[in-house]
Amino acid sequence: MKGKFITFEGVEGCGKSTQSQLYRQYLEQQDIAVMHTREPGGPQISEAIREIVLSMDYSEMLPETEMLLYMAARSQHTGQWIIPALQAGKCVISDRYYDSTIAYQGSARQINRELIDTIREYATFGLKPDVTVLIDIPIELGLERISGRAIDRLESESVEFHKKVRKSFLQMANAEPERFIIIDGSQTVAQIQAEIIEKISNKMGYRDENK
Repeated sequence: MKGKFITFEGVEGCGKSTQSQLYRQYLEQQDIAVMHTREPGGPQISEAIREIVLSMDYSEMLPETEMLLYMAARSQHTGQWIIPALQAGKCVISDRYYDSTIAYQGSARQINRELIDTIREYATFGLKPDVTVLIDIPIELGLERISGRAIDRLESESVEFHKKVRKSFLQMANAEPERFIIIDGSQTVAQIQAEIIEKISNKMGYRDENK
């Protein structure tokens, strides 16, 4: 791959969507070709799956069905959008990727990790992020931040569910320090942005030429 693949992860309300967009803007200012996307989502097929998997209308959805739908959306997303963009030399930024499945469906839904890894390897064509930014915040703060908006099926889960998700993210980050960057999400937006730019620059070499 010519381009670099950067993913943003974290619990609900951590600010990853905002920060992934801000990092896209930063790269564009450095004249770096970039594609920003999200999961579940991206291509039309993946966006259609997103509507199903996050809808409050499907409260009866089984954990196994949920995991397979996420993987199906990811496979289309990776094959149709992400890999071609990387091959074209673009930096791809994704708001969530397979670490979310490990945290949400693996740890919180208690689906076997080895099974998830096997399906993930197939669904992603073996693609792994070069850098993953984990924005970490206490669950109570994250849920407070999203309390004023309409929430989806995953966001509506219990506090204990989300605590399992957070614990899983931190375990993955500690197990793969060469890939993960952990950011304190309780800081201001500007402080978080500055820390992300600096830490990714240290790993990837995307430095501000104006400094």
